[in-house]
Amino acid sequence: MTAPSAARSVLRAGERSGQSPQDHVTLDYEARFLRRKVLHSDHGTAFLVDLAETMSLEDGDCFVLADGSLVEIRAAEEDLVEIRGDALVTLAWHIGNRHTPCQIEATRLLIRRDAVMADMLSRLGAELADVREPFRPAGGAYGMGRTHGHDHSHVHVHVGHGHHHDDDDDHAHPHDHDDAL
Repeated sequence: MTAPSAARSVLRAGERSGQSPQDHVTLDYEARFLRRKVLHSDHGTAFLVDLAETMSLEDGDCFVLADGSLVEIRAAEEDLVEIRGDALVTLAWHIGNRHTPCQIEATRLLIRRDAVMADMLSRLGAELADVREPFRPAGGAYGMGRTHGHDHSHVHVHVGHGHHHDDDDDHAHPHDHDDAL
């Protein structure tokens, strides 16, 4: 059995300069965050992704295989909640305050389906609809193109928050950071 071709680099969508991919692979939001994994293209070709560091991959980026051929990354359709309303900026703030990945557009926001978030947003006056489409959330300010998340890799203390967050505390309890300094 022959070893699969290896992809050790990524060509970002904006850097392709007219280069056409020979194949494509469809990945959901979670699967587009990787460093090393065997993938199968949409045409069934196996290849090893072996990047120097974990990367957040976007729709339209390409894996560069050892022979120079390109495999384009496509965002998979996912179950999402479409959010509309007069106060989109406020709704986006509440979503971001909960470290939830969000696709931000001029007239709507998209998040992954989450009953707790949907309930909160509905109480804030949002108009919600379940949709199924590719998820392309905005990148986070903390690097790697992802939102900060609640798997803190550092310690921080919130005044009035009542506890601190250590490296080993992925504290799945609900809370706001409204009082964060």
